[in-house]
Amino acid sequence: MPRAVARFQIDGVEEEPPYVEDGTVRYVHSQMAKSFTGDIEGSSLVEMLSVRSEGAGAGYVALERVEGVVQGMRGSFALLHVGTMSLGVQWGRWPVVAGSGTAELVGISGEARIDIAPDGAHTLLLDYELGGR
Repeated sequence: MPRAVARFQIDGVEEEPPYVEDGTVRYVHSQMAKSFTGDIEGSSLVEMLSVRSEGAGAGYVALERVEGVVQGMRGSFALLHVGTMSLGVQWGRWPVVAGSGTAELVGISGEARIDIAPDGAHTLLLDYELGGR
């Protein structure tokens, strides 16, 4: 299974006021814009719903539309994010949404993950296959 490795940066975050606040627990909708360099050259937009508790943990779901070039193939695809964080422990899954690939990325499937370096640099690792290739 091919792997695409790309560093990314967060170019902007827009966070709405919490739609529910229950003591120190906040439920929030936010948007995030990213740009990628490496095996993926492009950008993405993330729509996220999260719940955060001050100092205790967080969880989120999101849809991310990635658009650009993946190892020479132009198109777009969607990633579904599901993640939790609690006391320094993180868990997450980022599967490619079936049927979301366009142009040269039609039929893409797989899963992504993020590595965060000690210096704070973010890297996306995408293990993928293209149907029929």
